[in-house]
Amino acid sequence: MSASGPRRDTRGIVDPAGLLSRVRFRRHLPAPELRPYLEHYWLIDWDLPEPYASHVVPHPSVNVVFQRYGPLGAPAAGGSTSAEVAGIGLGLFTHKLEEAGRVCGIQFRPGGFRPFAPAWPVSTWTGRRVPLAEVFPEPARSRASDVPDHGVPAAVLTPDEDHARVAALDTFLLAHGPAPDPAADLAVELVELVRSDRTIRRASRLATASGLSARSLQRLFASRIGVGPKWVILRYRIHEALERAEAAETEGAPDWAALAAELGYSDQAHLVRDFTATIGVPPTAYARGPSVP
Repeated sequence: MSASGPRRDTRGIVDPAGLLSRVRFRRHLPAPELRPYLEHYWLIDWDLPEPYASHVVPHPSVNVVFQRYGPLGAPAAGGSTSAEVAGIGLGLFTHKLEEAGRVCGIQFRPGGFRPFAPAWPVSTWTGRRVPLAEVFPEPARSRASDVPDHGVPAAVLTPDEDHARVAALDTFLLAHGPAPDPAADLAVELVELVRSDRTIRRASRLATASGLSARSLQRLFASRIGVGPKWVILRYRIHEALERAEAAETEGAPDWAALAAELGYSDQAHLVRDFTATIGVPPTAYARGPSVP
């Protein structure tokens, strides 16, 4: 991610045009000292005349999510408010949006969460969504504020201005770290290598590139990322295939056999199987019109 701004792609979002036509979606960079550990903050506000189900193929990232349901102009305390840690989602994540609400999220870089919650391996949270207090139980006061942590959801969700929400998220995170963790730093580097180097198609290749044994690599990923290296490689493959299928309307359907080979699959059938298992429909059907069952 460039230091000049957050990512602008829609990777992982199923039918991004449908979602973005219904909600206000923004990304913002955190404070400079937090950027080695975070992808970005993501903010969503909506006021819908009818319900809409959003679908996301999660990144190999932990998120901290503050949610509020109710009229956007009312105080946060007047609606339904929650705060949780969302571990890496193993399958398609579906969330029903209705009436009005807002979400303020922190997407950590893969490997970037452990320095803020060093007491547990990140695999503890994989596939789970748990209350924020279960991971950050102490009502520690922020170094930049006298407001205890139980006031964080209101501080994050009440302001209408993005900069105020971002400042509240910065304050929360800086109160909890990051603690120095060279192993987490290495994990961040290795996942970035998987994401940027398309020749890394096997966990064995990543182990060679890292100088670690296969077993050491597996332990590192379990403790600092939350899933294994093979899973991360596969998830980024699916993101790429989803993006190519999404672009079919304007750029034409891809050569699926060539794409399968490019992504490191042994044949097209394996790509179709993984795509269908993750999204719910085959890639050719998705390319004709984004939808899920």
